[in-house]
Amino acid sequence: MDVRLNAWVRGRVQGVGFRWWTRARALELGLVGSASNRPDGRVEVVAEGPREKCEELLNALRSGETPGHVESVGEQWTDARGDLNGFVER
Repeated sequence: MDVRLNAWVRGRVQGVGFRWWTRARALELGLVGSASNRPDGRVEVVAEGPREKCEELLNALRSGETPGHVESVGEQWTDARGDLNGFVER
């Protein structure tokens, strides 16, 4: 069963290629969703797919291997809605 992960990434994550990097990781994992800059400086990541693949993406966001500098990542898990196609940067 697919799940939806909403993750909020705080740190120096805007203007450093973070959304592009996140999109590349998500596509490698076969996930759909988006990575969006938020007005408060965070990046919001929405991803749907198998829970194990979403957990891999979450671990990547926390890995220290991202562009910029991640201070913290908040997460919320819900059932997949099935309304996403591809993985886009916003």
